[in-house]
Amino acid sequence: MSASHLVIGTAGHIDHGKTSLVRALTGVDLDSAPEERARGITISLGFTHLRLPSGRVAAFVDVPGHERLVRTMISGASGLDAVMLCVAAPEGVMPQTREHLDILNLMGITQGFVVLTMCDLVDADTIAFARMEIEDITAGTFLEGHPVLETIAGDAPAGLEQVIATIDAIADQPRAAEGPFRLPIDRAFIQKGFGTVATGTARAGAIQDGAEVRIEPVGIKARIRGMQVHGEAVKQTQAGFRTAINLAGIERDDLSRGMVIVSEMGASPASILDVQLHILPTAPSIESGTRVRLLVDTAEVMAVLDVIGAAYVEPGRTAWAQLRTETPIVAMPQDRFVLRRESPVETLGGGTILDPWAPRARKKRHADITAELQALHGGDTTIFLKRAGPQGLGREARRQRGVTADTLLGDRAIHSDWMDHFRNAVIEQLTEWHKAHPLVPGAPRQALHIGSLSALDDRAFFALLATLETEGAVVLAGPRIRLESFSVQLDPAQRTARDALEQALRQAGLTGLKYAETVTADGDLLHMLLGTQRAERIGAQVVHKALVDAMVSDVRQHLAAQGQLKPADFKALTNLSRKYAIPMLEWLDAKKVTQRRGDSRFAANK
Repeated sequence: MSASHLVIGTAGHIDHGKTSLVRALTGVDLDSAPEERARGITISLGFTHLRLPSGRVAAFVDVPGHERLVRTMISGASGLDAVMLCVAAPEGVMPQTREHLDILNLMGITQGFVVLTMCDLVDADTIAFARMEIEDITAGTFLEGHPVLETIAGDAPAGLEQVIATIDAIADQPRAAEGPFRLPIDRAFIQKGFGTVATGTARAGAIQDGAEVRIEPVGIKARIRGMQVHGEAVKQTQAGFRTAINLAGIERDDLSRGMVIVSEMGASPASILDVQLHILPTAPSIESGTRVRLLVDTAEVMAVLDVIGAAYVEPGRTAWAQLRTETPIVAMPQDRFVLRRESPVETLGGGTILDPWAPRARKKRHADITAELQALHGGDTTIFLKRAGPQGLGREARRQRGVTADTLLGDRAIHSDWMDHFRNAVIEQLTEWHKAHPLVPGAPRQALHIGSLSALDDRAFFALLATLETEGAVVLAGPRIRLESFSVQLDPAQRTARDALEQALRQAGLTGLKYAETVTADGDLLHMLLGTQRAERIGAQVVHKALVDAMVSDVRQHLAAQGQLKPADFKALTNLSRKYAIPMLEWLDAKKVTQRRGDSRFAANK
């Protein structure tokens, strides 16, 4: 499958020779449906291809020119590399010529040329007049200054060599090779012997035959069981290729134009979109709250338009706006869109989608939103992180938005503003904890997982604490955390009380003191001893650390000499009753000193 590949669309008024030109170039008649043949017009999208002299392939998308079929035309214009605008010499520029050109401009098409068809039916003066009209309507558009080629596409076609050469001179377009695979569906049908087939132009990414996919925005899962590009079976397709995909696990009636085939972790449906909007000079002013028809790729949905920072948009002006759709669609940042009036249906404008997953725009935030959209329009993708809030963005969400991780906490990318907030929150909470518990060498980590920090899942929260320790702001000691600058300071009375508690622990031997009773009577002092590793909690008891260390030494010496430790041996070593021996043995297992096999214990494998 060659990477040198062009998708060329036709455009222009009805009966201006678009389909006849494609037929003359390729030998394929795209008016194949009985209704199309009977009426003599293109109703649905047509597709064929041509091998160019350079060896590249030009895939043609023939669109209908009738005013009632502009939605179909827009579906076909999605994903085009270039366009052939057809103008019939006998009629010259007509209403759909102008509307199609407006739409192509709004959709960001940058390459193409004009074909003046049916030149054998008129004299030189008429052709000259048609050329003047073409020059007028293309002024200020992407077609300004581009070639205007004269053709005859009847029984004796002429001018086709120049058309082919002009197509072959069109530069290859950059493809969105990275990111999730996405193919907007423009046709779906049943192919005898194969089943359900969907076609479209892949907009981004690549996908392999046999891959699992989703159909969005409905969320139906399916599997690819065969693909074709230009009638040839392929193992992979990618951005920019006209592709037919045979789908297993889905019925034809489940599919419709406007749905999108995406990779398993592909684009998420959207219903609130922040955009940069341009209104056509010929359109009326549009007020906030207006219902409009939103067209993105092959989809059309009703939406409510809110202008950001203003009450309306005047003709010929550009504004920031938010679109709230009645039903979800699939859209990605930098996708182009077209807006049409609800009734009567006419093109109003269009532009670029900046954030398809935007928060609802409240009037009190319009100034902030304006600044965010200006930054997004300038390519600052960290705005997506800022808008994601304290939860940040996961890996797939970053991939969809083209975001490079700012700060990673676990698998979540966090905006630097939120990271500063979390850092301050931890330090403030620890400061308060140390004031309330001056004798405790640190707070339990989970005790800080409250307030705004609760927005982080456990993995992200503990990653935050580890980051702060790396920065030198805090110290992690076992399950506790303290400020790097904090240390326990005892007055004479507190030192006397601590020494008394430590002496009580020594006198209690390996039996120790009951944790629940001790923490009630001397909680802060006990936690200080535990935090400084001068005491060890074993089951429901607290035992002095020196006694525990001596017991561990005795067990290891016994294992070295005898090879195993039986319950009777442990009782002889420690003089502990069963009530205290069992928790002690389980503690030895947990600390990897011993390993239990049956009733005996052996030295643990480290």
